[in-house]
Amino acid sequence: MSNFRIFVEKRPAFQVEARSLMNELNENLQLNMQSLRYINVYDLFGFTPQLLEQCRYTVFGETVTDTVEDECDLCGKKYLAVEYIPGQFDQRASSAVDCVHLIDPEADVEIRSSRLLIFDDTISDEEMAKIRHYYINAVESREKDLSLLQQNQTTDVKPLVKLDGFIDMTREEYAPFCKQWGLAMNADDLHEVVTYFQKEQRNPTETELRILDTYWSDHCRHTTFTTILESIKVDNSFVKEEIESTLGMFHDIRQELGRTEKPLCLMELATIGARYLRSKGLLDDMEVSEENNACSIFIDVDVDGKQEKWLLQFKNETHNHPTEIEPFGGASTCLGGAIRDPLSGRAYVYQAMRVTGAGDIYKPVAETIPGKLPQQIISRKAAAGYSSYGNQIGLATTHVREIYHPSYIAKRLEVGAVVGASPASNIRRESPAPGDIILLLGGRTGRDGIGGATGSSKEHTEASLESCGSEVQKGNAPEERKLQRLMRRPEVTRLIKKSNDFGAGGVSVAIGELADGLDIYLDRVPTKYSGLNPTELAISESQERMAVVIEAKDRELMERYCHMDNIEYTYVADVTANGRMRQFYKGELIADLTREFIDSAGAKHFAKAVILPVEEKNPFAQTIQGATLEEKMAKVMADPNITSQKGLIENFDATIGRSTVLMPFGGKTQLTESQVSVQKLPTDGYTNTASIMAYGYNPFIAEWSPYHSAAYAVVEACTKVVAAGADYSRMRFSYQEYFERMSSEHAYGKPLSALLGALKMQVAFGLPSIGGKDSMSGTFEQISVPPTLIAFGITTVPADKVVSPELKKAGNKLYLIKHNALANYMPNVEQLKANWTYTTNAIQSGKICAAYALGFGGLAEAITKMSFGNELAVDIQIAENELFDYNYGSIIVEATEDLTLPAAQYLGTVIEGNNLVINGERVSRAILLKACCGQFDKIYPSAVEAQHQELLPAGIDNPTPTSTPKGWEMNEECKSFPLGEDLGEAAPIVYIPVFPGTNCDYDSAKAWRKAGAEVETTIFRNLTSEDVLSSIDEMVEHINRCHILMFAGGFSAGDEPDGSGKFIANVINNAKVGAAITALIERGGLILGICNGFQALVKSGLLPYGKLGMVTPDSPTLFRNDINRHISQMVTTVVSTVNSPWLCGMQVGDTHTIAVSHGEGKFVVNEELAKQLFENGQVAFRYANPATGEATMEAPYNPNGSYYAIEGIISQNGQILGKMGHTERFEEGVFTNIAGNKYQPLFDNAVKYFRKK
Repeated sequence: MSNFRIFVEKRPAFQVEARSLMNELNENLQLNMQSLRYINVYDLFGFTPQLLEQCRYTVFGETVTDTVEDECDLCGKKYLAVEYIPGQFDQRASSAVDCVHLIDPEADVEIRSSRLLIFDDTISDEEMAKIRHYYINAVESREKDLSLLQQNQTTDVKPLVKLDGFIDMTREEYAPFCKQWGLAMNADDLHEVVTYFQKEQRNPTETELRILDTYWSDHCRHTTFTTILESIKVDNSFVKEEIESTLGMFHDIRQELGRTEKPLCLMELATIGARYLRSKGLLDDMEVSEENNACSIFIDVDVDGKQEKWLLQFKNETHNHPTEIEPFGGASTCLGGAIRDPLSGRAYVYQAMRVTGAGDIYKPVAETIPGKLPQQIISRKAAAGYSSYGNQIGLATTHVREIYHPSYIAKRLEVGAVVGASPASNIRRESPAPGDIILLLGGRTGRDGIGGATGSSKEHTEASLESCGSEVQKGNAPEERKLQRLMRRPEVTRLIKKSNDFGAGGVSVAIGELADGLDIYLDRVPTKYSGLNPTELAISESQERMAVVIEAKDRELMERYCHMDNIEYTYVADVTANGRMRQFYKGELIADLTREFIDSAGAKHFAKAVILPVEEKNPFAQTIQGATLEEKMAKVMADPNITSQKGLIENFDATIGRSTVLMPFGGKTQLTESQVSVQKLPTDGYTNTASIMAYGYNPFIAEWSPYHSAAYAVVEACTKVVAAGADYSRMRFSYQEYFERMSSEHAYGKPLSALLGALKMQVAFGLPSIGGKDSMSGTFEQISVPPTLIAFGITTVPADKVVSPELKKAGNKLYLIKHNALANYMPNVEQLKANWTYTTNAIQSGKICAAYALGFGGLAEAITKMSFGNELAVDIQIAENELFDYNYGSIIVEATEDLTLPAAQYLGTVIEGNNLVINGERVSRAILLKACCGQFDKIYPSAVEAQHQELLPAGIDNPTPTSTPKGWEMNEECKSFPLGEDLGEAAPIVYIPVFPGTNCDYDSAKAWRKAGAEVETTIFRNLTSEDVLSSIDEMVEHINRCHILMFAGGFSAGDEPDGSGKFIANVINNAKVGAAITALIERGGLILGICNGFQALVKSGLLPYGKLGMVTPDSPTLFRNDINRHISQMVTTVVSTVNSPWLCGMQVGDTHTIAVSHGEGKFVVNEELAKQLFENGQVAFRYANPATGEATMEAPYNPNGSYYAIEGIISQNGQILGKMGHTERFEEGVFTNIAGNKYQPLFDNAVKYFRKK
């Protein structure tokens, strides 16, 4: 065995990433580079020369796109090599190892990846220093020494530090000790620890001290929220009486519920509303359980016409501190952590929202605060991280918004909200009993995330940020996808008595919370590498891990299911009856703590709270400068909190799950943004039940009055839900609190004031908050975040009753269903109730066909955005000041008939044309659209010009094929095929192999079953060499008996190393699998690849050649989108041939509106081969302009820059089809705000092919 280093560089036509990085460096650092080489470097250990050659262009590079060299001449060149710091998860290297094992399952190899940038000779040393500072984030990466080629050294386990003399410390020594050890606890907490161990008559171990510091951190135990408020004072202002009245209501509720002996704290205030409403019978749907994984309510779901009882679970999660210091990893694990909460509650997570807060993303990099990353970099990398994780795991993220406020430079706001559901009958909730065992499922443990709980609980300075590297977890979405799949099995969830996910605190908290008495065996915990000591094993927050309690007798069965789903499992703990958490390492007792002491959460903390005066002013009035109404309107639309964020939002897969009712942007132009997230429940059969979620928050109101802001956050969320057609009266809430470090009585007054405002709304509307998340460290030196209470509200709605906000038809009437705030600017509750009830009924009866809840930009924003989607306009009369003011609670509606509600103010009508008419003054919609999109597009482009512009290869004048493939001919009934078995009325068998990273298998299986096929799936297992070999044999067995083979979409092995579909292509090229596929083709079987599956078909040679082993440097490929990011949207495709069973019954020129979601969908083909594809009738579908139905190279209609507008191709015999568009994601009731024919009968056609009689 030998060690090697190889250098992989894109060929000139494929250097998208290098060009993009060069442009970014030039723009942000004011450089003038003319060239930049971007090279992926792999250090390979344990390879034979033969194995390296086998992997050179199958794993590390691709024949079509890459050069793979053994040397790179750097003599005299300016360059920068960068690698991950030890302990950071490297998905590229991990996926490379997985792909190598497909070639040689027995290979014992290690791979390390890095990046090499080679610059212009003109770059100065000063510019190199600027690049180095900009490009390397020391939290996650470091400069690499290319003179060294060595493996990660096996490190000895660091011995635990002995705490001799700990119990003899004096009080004066406590504070210095906390500082020396970097503890999150304070001197009072440490005194509790000293006292405890004095009673135990021993010094603690290092592990015990770290466990307690983690357990008692603000992150884990909400220390700030449980601080006892000794006194509360409301300073004198015009709302003092209002706030004191609500405070009095709070005390009255405590008295009524018999809770006056409970500590008076923020937590009591945050939770008492739900307790009170439940006592009044207004929270009869909440699941009551000792598990507290997520908010959980019972709902009724229709499945194939029958009602079923389901549990709907939802949760919001923040990763503010991790995202601030390492944006990609922090944001990705924000979503990963949010998912695992309902997932540990045994729900399938299918719906997500993302709400973030940033400072000025347009500010030059040079003006960045010392110790901070630039706001633009945080924003962009966080978006990439969150979307990467969600897109890989297969979670529809259908509402995304970034909020801008100057004070978010103190610390990033990064919030993910997710929704999961499952049949109630599938979930078992039981208390663990002595003799039960605990299994650890999923990922391995490393040093990533150590100290995350305590780190996120601290206030930070420039100096402290330099030492936070280990605090950020690294996400591995394909691993969590496996856990999603496992928890969707009812036979698995019925074995689990209780479950917890691994987040803050790692083993000690995730397992420690499961039972009062536990024996935990730390040396059994699987690790990513050697050298972790017991403390690190106990508190590491490595992601994608779950702990489940099962009965001992069920262990073998549970482990069998885990093995089937390719999940690593380990028996790590026993439930005991001794009321102590004991942790062992190689037989030695490392930690032994009583449950009572752990749960004491340290010393009681006391504080005083003063609610500051609120300035008496109208918080809703907005003064907009401009010489004309058009100028004012354009200025409003260009506001960072109003502008279209399309280029950001389309990073997030919005269509996976076959359940998206409203796309993020709707109308025929896909330019009117939705205000809510609406997804149908993840049923196996058909359902019309959807969950609808919205949020509310305005930081500018919050900095004026946290009390009012929180009240209007609830109002805003309700109004958005109502405007989409749902009934507000059964909404349930979860709040996200994010405030400055509580360093003074005035600081405590801010969350206190906000929670009082929210409580008033809970009681007034009868809408409980049944969960939440607090983050109380939003301070950097002298800067603090704005007071933040975001209200996330959710309920259910019939999918067919949902309306979207784009204007529908000229001649319809426009009304403002107006909310008039009270004199003290608080919501008018009774008016809102009446307005909301009327609006919901009017929508559901068809009187209202479009609605928009007023927000940041008031009525001006609403009418403008409503007009974009279908290119309609308005003719209205309204007082100019009412155009621009905040008017939360109000809704503008498009009505098909007169409305009789007293609060419905008639505005005018919907009209045709390109100009909005307001008080007789014309305002250009085009100018408003430019203002709405222009500036944001500079940071997040929504479209770019295609690099390849030719629509047809030379010599092709008519793309319509004139020949029919040999071997079969079709008729209108699609039933005359010499090839293929005649099944009569029997169902053809469709086989869908599920690879690591596949995420479209459920959608695909559902589409096939609806078409009448029988579906078989298997999980490709690769944890061991035996798993790989048996999975290949299993695949061969299924291919040999199936009629249709489908490679579903996803991110096989995370689309790594640096290329999509490699894992699947290597499986296809396995000799056994390849022979089975060849036999399938010869007997007339069909093959389909969508998205990732299409990529695999092309990279294996099955397309366009129809057989394996044909790939050359001149072959076509699918490559990174021209825009160099993921794209999720709806596109129009036009049928270009019907020479295939897949296409029978279609007509050339037919158009379909199809979901696309990919980062590497650009079909690249040389002109000669493209000509052959058109001549042979192998171009199945092309991207088209929806207005004309004609093929186009113009973005966004051609979303990725595919050559000759090719979206899908077939093999010459017509049996194999590959395409990027997700035909499988459509069913009745989804994409309702999108125009066009969304049904594409591929699945029905394939079934018909085998039913010839």
